[in-house]
Amino acid sequence: MTTITFITPDGARHDIDARDGQSVMQAALAADLDGIIGECGGSMMCATCHCYDDEGRTGPRSDGEDEMLESAACEVTPQSRLSCQIKVSAEMEGLVIRLPQSQL
Repeated sequence: MTTITFITPDGARHDIDARDGQSVMQAALAADLDGIIGECGGSMMCATCHCYDDEGRTGPRSDGEDEMLESAACEVTPQSRLSCQIKVSAEMEGLVIRLPQSQL
């Protein structure tokens, strides 16, 4: 298991244990974390799993991610990612993900 810390817009921290190989979105949904909707189920057809990786630990955006982020409800920054496109690995232990104000 890999621990990921999610920070909600109000500053609350939530440590989630994620299985290696699952997406950050799947880990958040399995933990019933508010702030990630994942309306399309992770097929990169929406932007309701938008998040921020301020540390740059999740690597570059996947093909098509930039286009999908254009429909994000909140500001898109260079640190923006779709959490459905981030696969959890042991190297991500301690990863910090910030959540936007809104997904809709």
